[in-house]
Amino acid sequence: MIDSEGYRQNVGIIVCNHAGKLLWCRRYAQDAWQFPQGGIEPNESPNEALYRELYEETGLNASQVAQLGQTRDWLSYRIPDEYCRRRGKNVCIGQKQIWYLLKLLNGEIRFHSDGQRSPEFDQSRWVDYWFPVDNVVEFKRDVYRQALTELRPLWQQSMAKDAKE
Repeated sequence: MIDSEGYRQNVGIIVCNHAGKLLWCRRYAQDAWQFPQGGIEPNESPNEALYRELYEETGLNASQVAQLGQTRDWLSYRIPDEYCRRRGKNVCIGQKQIWYLLKLLNGEIRFHSDGQRSPEFDQSRWVDYWFPVDNVVEFKRDVYRQALTELRPLWQQSMAKDAKE
């Protein structure tokens, strides 16, 4: 769904584990790493898109994660012209995202294909909290920094709770 300004509505997904590490995924057959993310379909809420995209991109379902929180508002970035996909009248100039912080409760990451297309990702690893800001493609760095900064208190509370248990 592209809004009137040319931004595609999207969800960004940050999954942490009990050690406080974040799930970092490699785009299929590329040397490009990022958090899972995906577009919101017509008549779908951001929360519904979160769980659909989480399953499509990582194989995790809602029962395998706890939702720790989300950004208060949309965070957006522009896509450099050379990466813009031109689809008829609706030119997407960037992404407008609600970011979610989830905690892995159980389960394994299983990248899979729906049979129609290749999986979004083919590898993953667990990284330190701020690692993604310096290691994502440059045009996404400010949004990653904003999302991680806003969600950090929730992540810290979760890690403190785990330390007590």
